[in-house]
Amino acid sequence: MPPRPGSSNTLRIIGGEWRSRRLRFADVSGLRPTPDRVRETLFNWLQMQVPGARCLDLFAGSGALGLEALSRGAQQVVMVEKHPAAAQALRDNIALLGTQKALLVHDDAFRYLQRETTPFDLVFLDPPFRKNLLEPVLDALSAQGLLNEGGMIYLEQESGAKTDFARFGLQIHRQTLAGQAQGLLLCQE
Repeated sequence: MPPRPGSSNTLRIIGGEWRSRRLRFADVSGLRPTPDRVRETLFNWLQMQVPGARCLDLFAGSGALGLEALSRGAQQVVMVEKHPAAAQALRDNIALLGTQKALLVHDDAFRYLQRETTPFDLVFLDPPFRKNLLEPVLDALSAQGLLNEGGMIYLEQESGAKTDFARFGLQIHRQTLAGQAQGLLLCQE
């Protein structure tokens, strides 16, 4: 049964093949799907980059970013999620959508990054807030060479957070603010 409009723990795919499709996500403390308005802005920015792209949705949570990318023509999305209930909800949504282009990895983000060797065109980073994970993740991505030349990273961090992206060879291309979250689209310098 599809989720009721407006019911809790649901997200809506904004555009593409699955436009307006509503999906359930797990009731997990701290899980905050990227709001519709922010996703719409982000994917307007990325409309030329998404089709055919290999994407990484690290700390996938609800899967809002990775599923939106798939709906809009991404070639593959690797979704990494550690929490068992969130991973199961992602598995269920991938099956419900009937896509073979999503690869769910139920594991710790850092363990995954240590063993991955194939770079990505787009990386979505939405780590849990107030855990100081962003810079170590950017270090790991850089050390493993996991961003293709011309690739981009979209990340969400607490509004007001200060990060020296130049240290990772990245610069801010676009940014938006929604409540307590700052969304940043980064490109290589």
